[in-house]
Order: sequence, then structure tokens, then C-alpha cells
Amino acid sequence: MAEEAAFDVVRAASLDGVAHGFFGHKASAHQFGYGGEGDEAVIGGMRAAAADAVLAGGALVAPHQVHSPDVIMVTEAWSDVATGRPEGDALVTATPGLVLGIVTADCAPVLFADVEAGVIGAAHAGWRGARGNEQGGVLENTLEAMVSLGASLERIAAAIGPTIAQASYEVDDPFRQQFTTDDARFFAQGDGEKWQFDLPAYIGSRLTQRGVAQIDDLALDTYTLENKYYSYRRATHHRQPNYGRQISMIALS
Repeated sequence: MAEEAAFDVVRAASLDGVAHGFFGHKASAHQFGYGGEGDEAVIGGMRAAAADAVLAGGALVAPHQVHSPDVIMVTEAWSDVATGRPEGDALVTATPGLVLGIVTADCAPVLFADVEAGVIGAAHAGWRGARGNEQGGVLENTLEAMVSLGASLERIAAAIGPTIAQASYEVDDPFRQQFTTDDARFFAQGDGEKWQFDLPAYIGSRLTQRGVAQIDDLALDTYTLENKYYSYRRATHHRQPNYGRQISMIALS
């Protein structure tokens, strides 16, 4: 894992050789327009930063995220990135020059690449999207979409970016009961009737079950790293009106 302080971005060893970055709130606030600005300012800032920090001249595509298991196959830049974004929580492409962007604030940004096939993906994986439905979650659906473009599960590398850690993720028993008995290992007993949920480990397990062997968990806790990352839960606990979001991006050059 290497960090470039000038952009406040972390890169994953598993994606070495692939243009990508997990950005913190320094870059988000200064370059991406978060912190109270309107949507057009956010998207405009994201596009500029993507071109400079990930792929010079690249065209950013970022979905309207809704905590779903849905994946969008991208073949060209959207004509209006501010207002024409389709709903979904993952992007997959085999088209060079596109920068796939996902925003998060405790949920996990997961970036994928099969370098040999020239296929990449980016997913927003909160507990709801990762768990999904009977047809699968956002992680499985992202992998399936990548395979449909020629990727191989054995070659796909995945990196889990800044995410809320188990020690910071307190949940109640009704939350825990939404998961299967096989998922009990991702919950540790907390205070009283509370539990601590391990979202990164849950995500890693689902990827492993689908045959992904190269998984890099950066182990960066959005909740405790207050000077580096936005956290929805931390903002809620502190009764802050805005919580911000950081962006993660990946591109084919």
C-alpha cells in the first residue's frame, strides 16, 4: 500500500499497474466539492480530480447510488454526468479512458481489475448491497458482469478501501437477525445487547466464496480516522448536519 500525500489518496498493492485511488476528505473537500455544495459542483470537481489524479484526460462516470445490488455496464461517458446518472451501486467496463467513480462514507468502496482481460469494476458495498437478495449482492453481480466481458475469477484482483471497522460498527440484534447463521462469525458481542459487525471481513468472505483469491483489505477505519475520512456514523453521533463522502476511482488507460 502506497500513499501520495499531495492528493490524499491511497493505492492498493493488489491493483498495482492499474490507474486507481482511494481518496480521503482532504482531496474530497478541496477537489471534489463535498461539504455543502450542490450536486453540479460535486460532479464537476470529481471530474477534474479524476483527470488529474487517476487518468489524465479520462471521463468520469459515477452512478446515482441507492444501496442496491445493481450493476451498470458502461461503454461510453454519459452525456450529462450531473443529471443523467443511472441508479446503481457498481460500474463495470472494458472501455479505456473511462474513470469509474464510487462515493462512500462508511460503506466499502471495492475496486476490481483483471489486467489481462482489460476489465475493471467499482462497487459501493454497504451491508444492504453486499447482502443483496436471492439473486446475489452487488459484489457477486459485479464479478458476473466482469466475467461477461471476458474477465476470469481466478485473475480478478479486488481491493477494499476505507470502510467502517468492526470496533466502530455497533448494531442491534434485529440487524444481526437479517443475516444467515453462517454469517454469525462476522458479529462480535458488544455492550449489553449490542453487536459489532465486521463489514470488511463480510465483504472479503463473499468475494472468496465466488473464487476471488487476490483481495487487499486496506484496513482503514473511516470512523476513527477523523482527520482523513468522512464517516456517516461519526457525523450522526456528533450531530453534524453534513457528513460528506470520499471517492474511489479506477480506470483503464
